[in-house]
Amino acid sequence: MSDNNTQKELTLTDWRPDDPEFWETRGKAIASRNLWISVPALLLAFSVWLVWSVVVAKLPAIGFDYTTDQLFLLAALPGLSGATLRIFYSFMVPIFGGRLWTTLTTASLLLPALGIGYAVQDPGTPYSIFLLLALFCGFGGGNFASSMANIAFFYPKKEKGNALALNAGLGNLGVSVVQFVVPLVITAGVFGVIGGAPQILEDGSQLWIQNAGFVWVPFLVIAVLAAWFGMNDIADAKASFKEQSIIFSRAHNWIMCILYTGTFGSFIGYSAGFPLLMKIQFPEVNALSFAFLGPLVGALSRAGTGWVSDKYGGGRVTFWTFLFMAVAVVGVLFFLSITTEPGAFWGFFACFMALFFLTGVGNASTFQMIPTIMRQQVGLLMPELDATAHLRQSERESAAIIAFTSAIAAYGAFFIPKAYGTSIVYTGGPDAALWIFGIFYVICLVITWFFYTRRGAPVPC
Repeated sequence: MSDNNTQKELTLTDWRPDDPEFWETRGKAIASRNLWISVPALLLAFSVWLVWSVVVAKLPAIGFDYTTDQLFLLAALPGLSGATLRIFYSFMVPIFGGRLWTTLTTASLLLPALGIGYAVQDPGTPYSIFLLLALFCGFGGGNFASSMANIAFFYPKKEKGNALALNAGLGNLGVSVVQFVVPLVITAGVFGVIGGAPQILEDGSQLWIQNAGFVWVPFLVIAVLAAWFGMNDIADAKASFKEQSIIFSRAHNWIMCILYTGTFGSFIGYSAGFPLLMKIQFPEVNALSFAFLGPLVGALSRAGTGWVSDKYGGGRVTFWTFLFMAVAVVGVLFFLSITTEPGAFWGFFACFMALFFLTGVGNASTFQMIPTIMRQQVGLLMPELDATAHLRQSERESAAIIAFTSAIAAYGAFFIPKAYGTSIVYTGGPDAALWIFGIFYVICLVITWFFYTRRGAPVPC
């Protein structure tokens, strides 16, 4: 089949990525094209999902008089809706196909992007409307589950870990992009009269907060067109919800939900709450100048360390990741206890950068573990399958588990900012929330050791 015909073939009826000859002559080019369309679409999804993490820090300055807990709730709600949507999105690619589903879900992001742009221009906009728009931003969070499930079908076993790390890691860059781009675009009327009038601050300066939503619109339109005309569906990847629901009977699905909550849940939760936490704990620091660096470090470490788990084993890397994450939390707590001392901010900031870096490493390692675990488990639980059927079943279950664990972990985007807000209200500071996070990492470390890395572990990986 010619390359031109391949480009036009929307549904791939012959897809054998683990066949070396097929992969080199045809499969690799198709998989790469789908990956590099998926990445920017996912980056935009993360940008829309986390846009409130930046907007909330500016709302009081333009006349919206909300309490600290109300602001943290706005930053947290996209995590709640995004995580819930991921549960449903987890199963959509095998039902509808990756091409159609990516197109529809990317287009859905236009609703919150345009909604935010118009709502912030009216000082009379009720808090309930902002709550609704925050929930709509969860559309971006849902996209991750279907995107990862889709890309998992395209790559052979030997390259799957790295491909998933690239898709997720570069997609996660959307968190850093939104926290870098939004503070810049809200300072200028980049859309002219079309974008609306600026908000006038007390010191006479101007802001265009609406640009925090509008800036994503043209890029979303391009991504929608690219997905529709450039991506493919895989016929063998088709499966009903009933066929995929077998993962709910797999014990390791639930175990990996816990571990991935410790890594990705931390990454997305810290990303959502980091700007506002810095602003409250270190009010003398221009938090928005630094906030983007945490998600940037986490996203790049995820994209760049997938090979480490492929080489040394995902379980081993995950174990050490949780150990160092617990240590980093202790460091954060130490510097929060001496906030008035010279260098306290930079110590706090450095410990959080370490946390972001480690979440990225752990995100890659946990996703590398899932296909390895399921190849062993399917062989034990379904010994009647021949080699081809075993491979297909393990790939199908791995894709579903990758998507489902990402759904459960995404609740971190709600619980971490909300935990900060609740801790501050009842104890006067975020320390109680951070202690809970640290204890959870120790629990994750013990789980990883017991099931996956100790001598005689049930499923070594």
